[in-house]
Amino acid sequence: MRASLIQIAVEEGESVEARRVRVASLVREQAGSADLVVLPELWTTGAFAYEEFGSEAEPLEGPTYEAMAKAASDAGVWLHAGSIPERDPDGPLYNTSLVFSPSGELAAAYRKIHRFGFDKGEAVLMGAGRELVTVRLPGTTLGLATCYDLRFPELFRGLVDAGAETLVVPAGWPERRRSHWTLLAQARAVENQAFVLACGTAGTHAGVPQAGHSIVVDPWGEVLAEAGSGEEVLTVDLDPSKVATTREQFPALKDRVLGLQPPRR
Repeated sequence: MRASLIQIAVEEGESVEARRVRVASLVREQAGSADLVVLPELWTTGAFAYEEFGSEAEPLEGPTYEAMAKAASDAGVWLHAGSIPERDPDGPLYNTSLVFSPSGELAAAYRKIHRFGFDKGEAVLMGAGRELVTVRLPGTTLGLATCYDLRFPELFRGLVDAGAETLVVPAGWPERRRSHWTLLAQARAVENQAFVLACGTAGTHAGVPQAGHSIVVDPWGEVLAEAGSGEEVLTVDLDPSKVATTREQFPALKDRVLGLQPPRR
């Protein structure tokens, strides 16, 4: 399986609509060269452009949905279209990822569970998702997570228990914590014996420089490919059978001990 991570530059001066058209074109360019294409988190607005979440929020089947469904179909690829600020007509905003099949059908939607910001930003502007989401592709099962989720290993254990073999993490990760980005991506791969495809943004969101450095890690924790800091398409060939081989050769997941009791007081 060949995966292409498109590390999109989000800069001031480019409208959401112009970026949507440009990104759709980048997806189409992967026709014939990728089976799976991955975009970053909140690339329409920028992950730190909090003041734009409300004005640029879309219904699930809004303009980004339509543009990405068409791009996936035109390119004939599985497309993880990153995430959008979703406006639920019956609830709050959500940070929602969309996955499309090569025919342009919606295969899955994932509402980000862990919202970043503590007592401000995304944490107060958006609702929290409640469901783990996996997507079955030919040869592998994707487990979906988004950015700040990467810091919570129990979420990834849940995805592995649900059958995930390839963990996909779109992000808008800041440059000042880039060392955490690469460290956590490798840790999630090693502890879950799964591929990790972590796709970030380039550029600057609301004055916050982005880390870039999208990364692909194999089930042994080896970095197969890593992008630089600018806009870039990172393409790598994956052998999905390596997950099963790794888990057979080093069956650490079988030694998990669950249901431990708290210490006596």
